[in-house]
Amino acid sequence: MLKTTLSGRGVRVMLMILTVISITAALQHAQQVLAPMSFALVLGIVVSPLADKLARFGVPRLAVALSLLLACTLFVATAILLIEPVVNALIEELPRIKSVISSLVDQASSLLRGIETISEEIENTVGADSVEPQAAIPSVGNALWLAPSFLSQVFIFVGTLFFFTLTRDDLYRLTGAMYGRLKHADKAVARYFAAITVVNAGLGVMTAAVLMAAGVEYAVLWGLAASLLNYVLYLGPLLIMIGLAIAGALQFHGLYAVLPPILFLFINLTEANIVTPLMVGNRMAMNPLLVFLAIIFGLWLWGPIGAIVALPLLLWLGVMLDPRHSLPEKQVDDPLEKIL
Repeated sequence: MLKTTLSGRGVRVMLMILTVISITAALQHAQQVLAPMSFALVLGIVVSPLADKLARFGVPRLAVALSLLLACTLFVATAILLIEPVVNALIEELPRIKSVISSLVDQASSLLRGIETISEEIENTVGADSVEPQAAIPSVGNALWLAPSFLSQVFIFVGTLFFFTLTRDDLYRLTGAMYGRLKHADKAVARYFAAITVVNAGLGVMTAAVLMAAGVEYAVLWGLAASLLNYVLYLGPLLIMIGLAIAGALQFHGLYAVLPPILFLFINLTEANIVTPLMVGNRMAMNPLLVFLAIIFGLWLWGPIGAIVALPLLLWLGVMLDPRHSLPEKQVDDPLEKIL
């Protein structure tokens, strides 16, 4: 009897492991479809309270869906256009960055004895001719080949966002008893990201002002990048710190070169430990380990889009599974309730 029970449990555990592996493989294989679809659903959830308010004011559903689709599309396009100057500035500074990195590598290599001998032996063993040059800029043919894939993802994003906003209430009603919890989860996620957006805007302004006062080049662009990347917790601020460390090494000398990343670290720690808890509150707090693992998993699964949608999906699931959020909406204390 005991052996039968253990074997049954073992089978269930193995089936669960195989199910998780199969689902993960399916999600990664269907990235071209599921990534833009998930991004559209997340945006639809974030703007859902606004859609409900417009519907209560008597605005037709079709007009609500079209207006929110236009607003979200303009928001995404504006974010991409705002990132473009940062990318262009990075491209312009690539020669200087390569020079600084090369000098740092040379200094580190000089501390290791015999490094040149080892590298020569490896080169003689492998052969210099076996190393192929890396392709720099994609050709026109490659760009034309990738264009249909990009357009199809845009089409999936636009269609999913429009029809989800148009039929969200009807879809939720099909769940029966889950209708109220789904609506509350949408409101909780929307309120959270409304607060985070305000915090990130303040973080960007403060970062730009402090870096400008310190004499850092492209201070406004650094503030913009900090504001946008702060949506991706942990990884976003880490990328900004690495970038500012490189920028400090390019522009300054001595100990003053580490000033830009230290200034941003102080600003980010103040935002993460004081400002964000005051704006969001303990009710929406999440386990840092779960947040970090979710972002890493999303980044590995779907790239940048996966890292962006990981946090709202985790938050949405947390609200759905938390029994505290089964209270009626009027009993839930939220500082942003009057806004949304």
